[in-house]
Amino acid sequence: MNATVADSIAGSRHWLSFRIGAQLYAAPLDEVSEVIRDGELTPVPGAAPDLLGVRHLRGRIVPVMDGRRRLGLPALPAADPATVRVVMLAHAGQRVGLRVDAVGELLCSDGIEIAPPPPGRVSRAGDPVSGVLAWQGGFVALLDVRRLCRADEGGSHVA
Repeated sequence: MNATVADSIAGSRHWLSFRIGAQLYAAPLDEVSEVIRDGELTPVPGAAPDLLGVRHLRGRIVPVMDGRRRLGLPALPAADPATVRVVMLAHAGQRVGLRVDAVGELLCSDGIEIAPPPPGRVSRAGDPVSGVLAWQGGFVALLDVRRLCRADEGGSHVA
C-alpha cells in the first residue's frame, strides 16, 4: 500500500458500510454525498462494462456504476430490489453513483487497526480495495473512492 493511500485510510475514521453480494464494503463518510433509491438510467453506448448508465440528479448528469461488476463479483444471486440503493460518491469535484445491494451502518475505525488487503487475492490494476477493517466477527473491505471511480485514468473524468 503506498503512503498516499495509507495516509488517506488513516485519516478516514468514519465509514458508510454497504453490502454487495455477501461481502461488506465501506467508503469514507466524507466522500459520500448521499444515498438514493435505484432509479431510471440512460445507457451510454461504448461505456465500460461496469457503467450502468447516467442519471439526472438535481441538474447534474451523474454516472452510475454497478458495484458487483466494478468489484469483480458474480451477478447472482440477485439483490432484493427493495434494498438496492445508489451510494453517491464525490471525489475531486466529481460525483459518481455506485449501485449496492443494501446500505449498512456507519462505522468508526477509532482504535481499530486497518490491515492491508489480504494476500492471495486476485490482483487487479486499479484495485479499489485499500484495506480491511475487522468488524463484528468478520471484516469490511475499505474502498479508495479515487481508484473506485477511476479518477486517475485519463485525467478529469470519473467512471
